[in-house]
Amino acid sequence: MKIWLIEPYLTGSHQAWAEGYRAHSRHQVRLLSLPGRFWKWRMQGGSITLARRAASLGEPDLLLASDMLNLPVFLALSGPQLARVPVALFFHENQLTYPMPPGEKRDLHYGFINLASALRADALFFNSNFHRDEFFSELPRLLKHFPDYNELWVVEALRARARVLALGLDLARLDAGRPPEPNTGRPTILWNHRWEYDKDPPAFFRAIYALAGEGLDFGLVLLGESFRNLPGEFLQARQLLGDRILHFGYVQDPANYAGWLWRSDIVVSTAIHEFFGAAVVEACYCGCFPILPRRLSYPELLPEELHATCLYDTHEALVSQLRQAILGVTALRSGRMPAFAEHFDWRYMAPGYDACLADVRALSDRLVCQ
Repeated sequence: MKIWLIEPYLTGSHQAWAEGYRAHSRHQVRLLSLPGRFWKWRMQGGSITLARRAASLGEPDLLLASDMLNLPVFLALSGPQLARVPVALFFHENQLTYPMPPGEKRDLHYGFINLASALRADALFFNSNFHRDEFFSELPRLLKHFPDYNELWVVEALRARARVLALGLDLARLDAGRPPEPNTGRPTILWNHRWEYDKDPPAFFRAIYALAGEGLDFGLVLLGESFRNLPGEFLQARQLLGDRILHFGYVQDPANYAGWLWRSDIVVSTAIHEFFGAAVVEACYCGCFPILPRRLSYPELLPEELHATCLYDTHEALVSQLRQAILGVTALRSGRMPAFAEHFDWRYMAPGYDACLADVRALSDRLVCQ
């Protein structure tokens, strides 16, 4: 098939997903995109620019759009050649349930763009069961917010079009940073998430300070990107934790990033928001032992046999499980994490994507014939 992948916000995980699928699909994937900045303007106006570009490109067999696209506006402005083309909409996140920064109030207009786009799409794909279920739990509340004609029927109508399609990742690229020898020396704890409020770094550092106060010997690798001024909790940690910190800050070079993952032993999350968990999957692929909250997408990300040792419910449990992992790091290093992370690599995910999108096209053909 000729597939147009429409991504108005090409950066970070959105960019990795779009370019990864294009590189690994057996279909012919053409990427129509805009730089990943000014996210509100991308949801508002990106469809106008992308429709202008699409108008002269002919007709694909299928459109695959991300949740950042205002799909009805894009199709209305692209011309009649796209009117009958089947459309799949992929939700990396959604604007109904994405947690707001402290002090900010949710603007329902962006959630409504997600809703209108879902109504226009032939198929909806969510990157986890948690994400799909949370979206449909919140959707009735969005509709009931409006004064009349709430159209609550759309909840079940859209649910019938929804499937889960996990994020594909280019994990093979991480092999370039693999060291020739296994880790030695003091245990190393990894943070490789964004330095943002929704990952709750204060909770992470509270646990780290508690363990440091016990005199446990460990190092820290603090990776990840920040989209605001350098958060105060990280600056404070650099001052208080001193030479425990082996690396501090964002790493642009993929091989260097991979090297730090391979040299780490334990990856920790304290997130209050996670629709999938790409950073954790990458770390686990590189041999890190995960310690994660028993919420969000994490329980479905890990095999069930790891839940008892890798998932925590309280801050006290987080500290306890981290302590056990630090003291038992020799056993962690001599064992091997189950290869659950490998199946998220595009080598295995791309054929599934190809088949799902072929199904969308086939179903659309049948509907046209009827």
